[in-house]
Amino acid sequence: MTASIPTVVDRATWQSEVDELRVREKAHTHEGDAIAAARRRLPMVEVDSGIEVIGPDGPVSLLDVFEGRRQLIAYFHMWHTGHPAAEQCEGCTFYNGQVRELSYLHSRDVTYATFCQGPYEESVRYRDFMGWDVPWYSVKDSADALLAGRPFFLLAFYLRDGDKVYETYSTGGRGFEVMAPSYGLLDRTPYGRQETWENSPDGWPQGWPVDQSLLRVDGRPTAQWSRLRAGRSDALR
Repeated sequence: MTASIPTVVDRATWQSEVDELRVREKAHTHEGDAIAAARRRLPMVEVDSGIEVIGPDGPVSLLDVFEGRRQLIAYFHMWHTGHPAAEQCEGCTFYNGQVRELSYLHSRDVTYATFCQGPYEESVRYRDFMGWDVPWYSVKDSADALLAGRPFFLLAFYLRDGDKVYETYSTGGRGFEVMAPSYGLLDRTPYGRQETWENSPDGWPQGWPVDQSLLRVDGRPTAQWSRLRAGRSDALR
Protein backbone atom coordinates (compact mmCIF):
# COMPACT_ATOMS: atom_id res chain seq x y z
CA MET A 1 0.00 0.00 0.00
CA THR A 2 1.38 3.41 -0.99
CA ALA A 3 1.45 5.95 1.83
CA SER A 4 -0.45 9.18 1.44
CA ILE A 5 1.49 12.39 0.89
CA PRO A 6 0.91 16.02 1.90
CA THR A 7 -1.15 18.35 -0.29
CA VAL A 8 0.85 20.08 -3.04
CA VAL A 9 0.51 23.90 -3.14
CA ASP A 10 2.44 26.82 -4.64
CA ARG A 11 5.44 28.16 -2.73
CA ALA A 12 3.69 31.30 -1.49
CA THR A 13 0.88 29.25 0.06
CA TRP A 14 3.41 26.83 1.53
CA GLN A 15 5.45 29.69 3.06
CA SER A 16 2.31 31.21 4.57
CA GLU A 17 1.46 27.90 6.27
CA VAL A 18 5.03 27.53 7.56
CA ASP A 19 5.02 31.10 8.90
CA GLU A 20 1.78 30.44 10.75
CA LEU A 21 3.22 27.33 12.36
CA ARG A 22 6.43 29.20 13.22
CA VAL A 23 4.48 31.40 15.65
CA ARG A 24 3.53 28.30 17.61
CA GLU A 25 7.08 26.91 17.39
CA LYS A 26 8.52 30.11 18.84
CA ALA A 27 5.97 30.09 21.66
CA HIS A 28 6.95 26.48 22.38
CA THR A 29 10.64 27.45 22.47
CA HIS A 30 9.97 30.38 24.81
CA GLU A 31 7.94 28.17 27.15
CA GLY A 32 10.84 25.70 27.16
CA ASP A 33 13.17 28.55 28.13
CA ALA A 34 10.83 29.49 30.97
CA ILE A 35 10.70 25.91 32.23
CA ALA A 36 14.50 25.68 32.09
CA ALA A 37 14.70 28.89 34.12
CA ALA A 38 12.40 27.37 36.74
CA ARG A 39 14.51 24.21 36.74
CA ARG A 40 17.60 26.25 37.54
CA ARG A 41 15.79 27.60 40.59
CA LEU A 42 14.91 24.22 42.07
CA PRO A 43 16.33 23.30 45.48
CA MET A 44 18.69 20.34 45.74
CA VAL A 45 19.26 17.34 47.98
CA GLU A 46 22.58 16.11 49.33
CA VAL A 47 23.88 12.74 48.19
CA ASP A 48 26.65 10.81 49.91
CA SER A 49 29.73 11.75 47.88
CA GLY A 50 31.51 8.61 49.09
CA ILE A 51 29.08 6.18 47.41
CA GLU A 52 31.26 3.74 45.46
CA VAL A 53 30.80 2.83 41.82
CA ILE A 54 33.01 0.50 39.77
CA GLY A 55 35.03 1.92 36.89
CA PRO A 56 37.95 0.70 34.77
CA ASP A 57 40.35 0.93 37.71
CA GLY A 58 38.02 -0.57 40.28
CA PRO A 59 35.95 1.19 42.97
CA VAL A 60 35.82 4.99 42.91
CA SER A 61 33.63 7.46 44.75
CA LEU A 62 30.76 9.42 43.28
CA LEU A 63 32.93 12.48 43.85
CA ASP A 64 35.61 10.98 41.59
CA VAL A 65 33.10 10.52 38.76
CA PHE A 66 32.94 14.32 38.38
CA GLU A 67 36.53 14.20 37.03
CA GLY A 68 37.20 17.51 38.78
CA ARG A 69 34.28 19.32 37.16
CA ARG A 70 31.46 20.93 39.15
CA GLN A 71 28.50 19.30 37.39
CA LEU A 72 27.62 15.74 36.46
CA ILE A 73 24.98 14.17 34.23
CA ALA A 74 24.45 10.46 34.90
CA TYR A 75 22.41 8.16 32.71
CA PHE A 76 21.21 5.03 34.55
CA HIS A 77 21.51 2.26 31.98
CA MET A 78 19.36 -0.85 32.51
CA TRP A 79 21.11 -4.21 32.19
CA HIS A 80 20.11 -7.88 31.88
CA THR A 81 22.98 -9.77 33.49
CA GLY A 82 24.12 -12.87 31.62
CA HIS A 83 22.05 -12.08 28.53
CA PRO A 84 23.52 -11.62 25.03
CA ALA A 85 23.76 -8.25 23.29
CA ALA A 86 20.57 -8.84 21.31
CA GLU A 87 18.60 -9.04 24.56
CA GLN A 88 19.94 -5.87 26.17
CA CYS A 89 17.72 -2.81 26.65
CA GLU A 90 16.74 -1.28 23.34
CA GLY A 91 15.67 1.98 25.02
CA CYS A 92 18.96 2.49 26.82
CA THR A 93 20.82 1.61 23.63
CA PHE A 94 18.77 4.20 21.74
CA TYR A 95 19.17 7.05 24.21
CA ASN A 96 22.64 6.49 25.62
CA GLY A 97 24.05 5.81 22.15
CA GLN A 98 23.19 9.29 20.91
CA VAL A 99 25.37 11.09 23.45
CA ARG A 100 28.69 11.06 21.62
CA GLU A 101 30.58 14.39 21.55
CA LEU A 102 31.32 15.40 25.14
CA SER A 103 33.63 18.36 24.58
CA TYR A 104 30.77 20.87 24.59
CA LEU A 105 29.58 19.58 27.97
CA HIS A 106 33.13 19.67 29.29
CA SER A 107 33.51 23.29 28.17
CA ARG A 108 30.59 24.14 30.49
CA ASP A 109 32.19 22.31 33.44
CA VAL A 110 29.91 19.27 33.01
CA THR A 111 30.88 15.58 33.05
CA TYR A 112 28.67 12.94 31.44
CA ALA A 113 28.79 9.32 32.64
CA THR A 114 26.80 6.11 32.32
CA PHE A 115 25.80 4.32 35.52
CA CYS A 116 25.08 0.76 34.44
CA GLN A 117 22.90 -1.62 36.42
CA GLY A 118 25.09 -4.62 35.54
CA PRO A 119 28.56 -5.75 36.60
CA TYR A 120 31.37 -3.68 35.14
CA GLU A 121 33.42 -6.25 33.22
CA GLU A 122 30.37 -7.73 31.52
CA SER A 123 28.57 -4.48 30.72
CA VAL A 124 31.59 -2.48 29.53
CA ARG A 125 32.00 -5.03 26.74
CA TYR A 126 28.63 -3.85 25.47
CA ARG A 127 29.80 -0.23 25.51
CA ASP A 128 32.88 -1.23 23.52
CA PHE A 129 30.86 -3.33 21.05
CA MET A 130 28.58 -0.34 20.44
CA GLY A 131 31.59 1.90 19.87
CA TRP A 132 30.71 4.32 22.64
CA ASP A 133 33.45 6.13 24.52
CA VAL A 134 31.47 7.71 27.36
CA PRO A 135 32.76 7.10 30.92
CA TRP A 136 31.15 3.85 32.12
CA TYR A 137 30.57 2.70 35.69
CA SER A 138 28.78 -0.20 37.33
CA VAL A 139 26.36 0.80 40.08
CA LYS A 140 25.24 -2.80 40.70
CA ASP A 141 25.95 -2.50 44.44
CA SER A 142 25.19 1.20 44.90
CA ALA A 143 22.02 1.71 42.82
CA ASP A 144 19.74 1.69 45.86
CA ALA A 145 21.64 4.54 47.48
CA LEU A 146 21.73 6.58 44.28
CA LEU A 147 18.16 5.96 43.16
CA ALA A 148 16.60 6.47 46.60
CA GLY A 149 13.55 4.35 45.83
CA ARG A 150 13.16 5.39 42.19
CA PRO A 151 13.22 2.83 39.36
CA PHE A 152 16.14 2.41 37.00
CA PHE A 153 16.00 4.13 33.58
CA LEU A 154 16.73 7.56 35.06
CA LEU A 155 18.64 10.66 33.99
CA ALA A 156 20.07 12.50 36.99
CA PHE A 157 21.91 15.80 37.39
CA TYR A 158 24.38 16.59 40.15
CA LEU A 159 26.33 19.57 41.47
CA ARG A 160 29.59 19.38 43.42
CA ASP A 161 30.38 22.00 46.02
CA GLY A 162 33.83 21.20 47.31
CA ASP A 163 33.63 17.63 48.62
CA LYS A 164 29.85 17.65 48.89
CA VAL A 165 27.55 16.32 46.15
CA TYR A 166 23.95 17.31 45.53
CA GLU A 167 21.28 16.01 43.19
CA THR A 168 19.56 18.95 41.51
CA TYR A 169 17.14 17.33 39.04
CA SER A 170 16.12 14.00 37.53
CA THR A 171 13.78 12.81 34.83
CA GLY A 172 12.51 9.66 33.13
CA GLY A 173 9.98 8.63 30.52
CA ARG A 174 9.76 11.16 27.73
CA GLY A 175 12.21 13.34 29.65
CA PHE A 176 14.87 11.17 27.99
CA GLU A 177 14.00 12.64 24.61
CA VAL A 178 16.44 15.47 25.29
CA MET A 179 19.13 12.83 24.64
CA ALA A 180 17.71 11.76 21.28
CA PRO A 181 18.21 14.18 18.38
CA SER A 182 16.85 11.40 16.15
CA TYR A 183 13.38 12.04 17.56
CA GLY A 184 13.65 15.80 17.09
CA LEU A 185 14.67 15.31 13.46
CA LEU A 186 11.93 12.75 12.82
CA ASP A 187 9.35 15.13 14.28
CA ARG A 188 10.19 17.55 11.47
CA THR A 189 9.79 15.03 8.66
CA PRO A 190 6.42 14.72 6.87
CA TYR A 191 5.73 11.29 8.37
CA GLY A 192 7.07 12.02 11.87
CA ARG A 193 8.16 9.12 14.09
CA GLN A 194 5.68 6.79 12.36
CA GLU A 195 4.57 5.51 15.77
CA THR A 196 1.00 4.41 16.41
CA TRP A 197 0.27 7.00 19.11
CA GLU A 198 0.97 10.01 16.87
CA ASN A 199 -1.78 12.31 15.63
CA SER A 200 -1.19 12.04 11.88
CA PRO A 201 -3.47 12.40 8.84
CA ASP A 202 -5.26 9.33 7.53
CA GLY A 203 -3.00 7.20 5.35
CA TRP A 204 0.26 8.26 7.00
CA PRO A 205 2.61 5.30 7.71
CA GLN A 206 2.49 4.30 11.39
CA GLY A 207 4.13 0.90 11.56
CA TRP A 208 5.86 1.26 14.92
CA PRO A 209 3.75 0.24 17.95
CA VAL A 210 4.83 1.42 21.38
CA ASP A 211 6.20 -1.88 22.66
CA GLN A 212 9.57 -3.68 22.73
CA SER A 213 9.75 -3.65 18.94
CA LEU A 214 9.74 0.15 18.80
CA LEU A 215 13.52 0.48 18.89
CA ARG A 216 14.40 -2.94 17.47
CA VAL A 217 14.99 -4.31 13.97
CA ASP A 218 14.97 -8.06 13.31
CA GLY A 219 15.19 -8.92 17.00
CA ARG A 220 18.07 -6.62 17.96
CA PRO A 221 18.30 -3.06 19.27
CA THR A 222 18.41 -1.13 15.99
CA ALA A 223 21.88 0.37 16.33
CA GLN A 224 23.54 -3.04 16.75
CA TRP A 225 23.11 -3.91 13.07
CA SER A 226 25.44 -1.22 11.79
CA ARG A 227 28.13 -2.48 14.18
CA LEU A 228 27.71 -6.08 13.05
CA ARG A 229 27.80 -5.12 9.37
CA ALA A 230 31.02 -3.22 10.04
CA GLY A 231 32.53 -6.40 11.48
CA ARG A 232 32.68 -5.22 15.07
CA SER A 233 33.23 -8.09 17.51
CA ASP A 234 30.21 -8.90 19.63
CA ALA A 235 31.63 -10.35 22.81
CA LEU A 236 28.14 -10.75 24.28
CA ARG A 237 26.70 -12.63 21.34
